[in-house]
Amino acid sequence: MSIIWLIISFTYLLYLHEACVIFIISIASLNFLIVKIFARTKFFLYLLWTFNLYFLLSNRVYEGYSFSTIGLRWSYLDNFRGTFRWQICFNFVVLRMISFGYDYHWAYDHSHFDQKKHNQRCEVCKSGGTCYQLLQEKGVQDDKFTFTIYLCYLVYAPLYLAGPIVSFNAFASQLDVPQNNYKLRHLAWYGLRWTFSFLLMELMTHLFHYNALAISGLWKQLSPLDVFIIGYGVLNFMWLKFFLIWRYFRFWSLVCGIDVPENMPRCINNCYNLEGFWKSWHASYNKWLVRYMYIPLGGSKRKAFNVWIVFTFVAIWHDLEWKLLWWAWLTCLFFVPEMVMKSAVSTFKAESAITEFVVRELSAIAGAITITCLMVANLVGYVIGPSGINSLGSRFLNKQGFPVLGGMFVTFYVGTKLMFHIRDAERKW
Repeated sequence: MSIIWLIISFTYLLYLHEACVIFIISIASLNFLIVKIFARTKFFLYLLWTFNLYFLLSNRVYEGYSFSTIGLRWSYLDNFRGTFRWQICFNFVVLRMISFGYDYHWAYDHSHFDQKKHNQRCEVCKSGGTCYQLLQEKGVQDDKFTFTIYLCYLVYAPLYLAGPIVSFNAFASQLDVPQNNYKLRHLAWYGLRWTFSFLLMELMTHLFHYNALAISGLWKQLSPLDVFIIGYGVLNFMWLKFFLIWRYFRFWSLVCGIDVPENMPRCINNCYNLEGFWKSWHASYNKWLVRYMYIPLGGSKRKAFNVWIVFTFVAIWHDLEWKLLWWAWLTCLFFVPEMVMKSAVSTFKAESAITEFVVRELSAIAGAITITCLMVANLVGYVIGPSGINSLGSRFLNKQGFPVLGGMFVTFYVGTKLMFHIRDAERKW
């Protein structure tokens, strides 16, 4: 099965990148050798991260390299670089190379995963399916860590361009035993929902011009209310855009028998805290970050410190731009008070209905503030950039803007209260 997918994926790869496939295979082969030779050493994880971070950065700095730097006899290959820049897709390959290295390294350690206990608690596994956590944590046999399966994992066609991101263990364990969570009728409904979402995107693109107003800079000349509507519209458009991309590739993967984590399992308008937002935005990437970065760095014991490292890596992984670093650091800055408040609420026990009401109201206020901070961070990171912060502030911090800010805050407060009721209903369900 892996050989068949390797042939299909390489044909797809040659169509996209043509001669630049040489760069991909060369770096991937070096990573495989490093993993196989040094996986049992104490310094292996440092070596793995150094190697992958180096190529993550140098690929962007040198814009995918040039064949002429190897020698003049190879310069003619620069005319065959394909239809898609390979260094953009390679960001996902880096995540897969790190996943392969960690899973191979951990394969020699004693597994602390209790499958029997997990099966008793997991609704998916109890119903006869196989959940992603089980696929990821139970590990695979040594014969799965071959160069053929490794390459198949790196360039697996349905997930190569944009993910969702899947760990090596979860991928390799489904090559011989395809996913059984989605039957034919489920896949048909999944595809139909994607089609309806695509039609919605077409309507939004033709009828609403949020992005044009934001990118052109015309929003600076509009009223505070208009600026708020444009900012809110841009974020919803961005959510729907990624929703379509990730659901399309996941649907393709499911049809081929590989189940991967669902990105965006919750609507952007149904998130009221930073932690919940990132868990439900790029959910598969969040799982990768938790498994391969956050927990190895110390997990919740060093949470306030770890979020800065994790989000800085996320910004660099996306691209080498200052506005993305600003986005990462603003997000971390907004994360700190949320962590403090969550810690205070968890230690505080409501002994009466009045105190429970007060805690809920304070949480709703905090949710409204968080939603505002999320809007600002994402608009700075992906739309207006750091240079637009002053213009954004000047539109709202005046007599005309204060009433809009107040109305916006009340709207988010009411929305947060509604989300609380939705969460209560979900727990009862």
